[in-house]
Amino acid sequence: MASGASALFREEQSFPQLRLRVTLAIPPLIMAGFTFWQAVLGHPIGKQPPSNASLVTLTVFLVIVYLRLVTVRLSTDVTAERIRVCMRGFWRERRVAPADIKSMKVVTYDPIRDFRGYGIRKTRRGMAMIARGNRGVRLELSSGSVVVIGSSKPEELLDAIRKARREDAS
Repeated sequence: MASGASALFREEQSFPQLRLRVTLAIPPLIMAGFTFWQAVLGHPIGKQPPSNASLVTLTVFLVIVYLRLVTVRLSTDVTAERIRVCMRGFWRERRVAPADIKSMKVVTYDPIRDFRGYGIRKTRRGMAMIARGNRGVRLELSSGSVVVIGSSKPEELLDAIRKARREDAS
C-alpha cells in the first residue's frame, strides 16, 4: 500500500475453474507416477532410465509450479492516488492514476469471446485483467487505451474509482 493511503476499495479474486486445476495437475501426477514406478518399485523407465534423483527433482519442480499456478489471485486496490490491479503470483501489475481516466462504466462481457480467456489479456479491444465472472469496470484512459478490470463487485469498484477521482481533483 502507498504511504498512509487508505483503501477506498479492495478485492481479491481467485481463478475458480476446476477444469483448469485438473488440467494443470496432469504433468506433476504423471511424473509422480514415473518416479514411483522407478524409484519405489524398481522398474526402470526405458532403455536408458534417468536417475532416481532426476525424477524426484523434476517431480518436485512440477509440483511447485502447479501450486504456484493454482494460487494466483487477481488483486484490485483503489486509493485516492491510484487504481492498482495485479496478478499476485505472476508479479504483473497495472497502475492507473485517477486523473488519467477519461470515462468509466460497468460492463458485462464474455471473457472467452471478447478477451480470449481469463488472466491478463491484451487484444485490439484493450487490456483486460479478469479472474472470474463476466462483469467489471471499463476504463477509457486519456491516452486512448482501454482497461477492463474484472470484479465480482463492479458497482462498488466504480463508486470507489469515482470517489478517487473526486479526491484527486481536490
